[in-house]
Amino acid sequence: MHRRTAALRFTGLTIVSLMASACASTRGSAEHDHAEPAMEGGAVAVTQPMQSSAGAPSAQTVASRLAASPRHSEWVMVPAGPDTVRTFVVYPERSSRAPVVLVVHENIGLSTWIRGVADQLAAEGYIAIAVDLLTGKVPLEGDTMPAAAVRRVIGTLRPDDVHRQLAAVGRYGMALPAALPRYGIVGFCWGGSTSFAHAVRSPAGLSAAVVYYGSSPDTAALASVNAPVLGLYAGDDQRINARIPATDSVMKRLGKTYEVHFFEGAGHGFLRGQEGRPANAAAAERAWPLTLAFFRRHFGA
Repeated sequence: MHRRTAALRFTGLTIVSLMASACASTRGSAEHDHAEPAMEGGAVAVTQPMQSSAGAPSAQTVASRLAASPRHSEWVMVPAGPDTVRTFVVYPERSSRAPVVLVVHENIGLSTWIRGVADQLAAEGYIAIAVDLLTGKVPLEGDTMPAAAVRRVIGTLRPDDVHRQLAAVGRYGMALPAALPRYGIVGFCWGGSTSFAHAVRSPAGLSAAVVYYGSSPDTAALASVNAPVLGLYAGDDQRINARIPATDSVMKRLGKTYEVHFFEGAGHGFLRGQEGRPANAAAAERAWPLTLAFFRRHFGA
């Protein structure tokens, strides 16, 4: 595949143009709606950087990659005050303690693909914890939930409960013997919106938030953001993108870190739905390294 990349500037936002001139791929079935680091003066010195040649899995490759993973994973029920949260925890293979990354699912729930993203983050050196924010609200079918049932229920979740649970999982992760006392969060679609909203809450220990094609919070809430935010957006997703210029403007005025990238020609859900649309594959190829670089820059690996 040959790709041409062009970077443009528009209203303070970075627009990354990823064009594919040829691509041989098979159409996928993915849905489209959805020694240790030392801190000195806010900088992170990484003594054991982790490198992986693999990008985030697509819906078509995730099952085989999970089956072949050498990393230890486990299901853990994490206490969160009045309730508990089902989580999928994956540990990296490394000799020093690791930062923690919470992975927040789309509006189809904690899927096999989300577990694959967690496993790939562990391959990059993080303790990755995929969080089931529908624990006990939708019946399980094996390790996953029926997507239609999830969509009916997910809109009824109370934000206070969601972020209480995420903060509890963050504290659980940071308290693990193999963990460092800081965590990041990454979410997709509904989970992307939730990731940005978690940065608004900025619980203790939150060091970075990554938003994949999720809507922005109300601009009036942005003053309370205390964690750097990375936004990764599909070019063909104006439903989500329409609010980003206002968000960017307010974040800049407030002196907040908000790094934004658009991927020309890509559609909503491009990281999972990489097959069948060359621009999605090109966007995923660019967005995943940006995610890792952002996490490493703000809290190490």
